[in-house]
Amino acid sequence: MNITIEHDKKNHQFFSMVEGKKALLDYTILPDGKTLDYYHTYVPPELRGHEIAGNIVKFALDYAVENHYRVIPSCSYVHSYIKRHLEYQDLVVE
Repeated sequence: MNITIEHDKKNHQFFSMVEGKKALLDYTILPDGKTLDYYHTYVPPELRGHEIAGNIVKFALDYAVENHYRVIPSCSYVHSYIKRHLEYQDLVVE
């Protein structure tokens, strides 16, 4: 499934509209201004199993790399994604 991912900086969210439904990753910016807490992902049940969450997480992690942020993977899906994609390990703040 080919999707377009957008970044809503005002609402601290990466998202994609798929078949009229919103899949997303929510985050907060920590007070240091250098760390993003990726705390919640959601894909509507009928859209699960198409790697939508994985694509959004990859987009969000690439954003962190390109903009020199560190990441706290509070969301269990983001945490497991990073464990499977070692190229993002250096972003993680414990």
